[in-house]
Amino acid sequence: DPNEDTEWNDILRHFGILPPKEKPKDEEMVLRLQKEAEKPYERMNLEELKEAEDDFDEADRKAIEMYRQQRLQEWKCLQRRQTYGELREICGEQYVKEVTSAPEDVWVIIHLYQSSIPMCLLVNEHLSLLARKFPQVKFLKAIVNSCIQNYHDRCLPTILLYKTGEIKGRFIGVAECGGIYLKAEELEWKLAEVGAIETNLEENPKKDIMNTMTLSAGNISAYEDTNTKSSDVMKPDIT
Repeated sequence: DPNEDTEWNDILRHFGILPPKEKPKDEEMVLRLQKEAEKPYERMNLEELKEAEDDFDEADRKAIEMYRQQRLQEWKCLQRRQTYGELREICGEQYVKEVTSAPEDVWVIIHLYQSSIPMCLLVNEHLSLLARKFPQVKFLKAIVNSCIQNYHDRCLPTILLYKTGEIKGRFIGVAECGGIYLKAEELEWKLAEVGAIETNLEENPKKDIMNTMTLSAGNISAYEDTNTKSSDVMKPDIT
């Protein structure tokens, strides 16, 4: 093989009998260097790492422990993605287990609702979409009476956002939840403002509507102000 690395081939190349050895392509060189730099334990699963632990030196053991923790986190993330990804129904008896005792690094969003309230049904519809879009977040819903007795209907829908067992945000009632014309993107923005999800939206989808409302209110105010001034001008001067 003229490309083989042997002393005899080097002599033949020196005298011009063999052509110069081809230099490896950049991609091939990168792959070769990566393979040489790859540690044996990087190809092992968690069980194999445990069995082979005694075969490594102290420096490798420390690296293995870091690698094991990394693999464990990746496995947990994978499990989480398989667990979440949908809006699940729970009852009051499951509240502690599913909400306040959830893993500390998991955001939990729970909607307390009544099926007889149209706004609650709209919120459930949007949360179902967002649950599929953000599978790393736990989305739940529960009939309010199974969790809280004598809860006022005027406080529905109620959306609570938990992390580390504590409430980090809440939206109570139709107005706070976004109004009867709420869109999924608007709800996504509200949840992102609390920090529960990482949205790709660059600005509040409701901004244009709010600006239009502000403009309309300004026009009405200006119109009323103009009418007042006109009325003042037309008033007879009574002395």
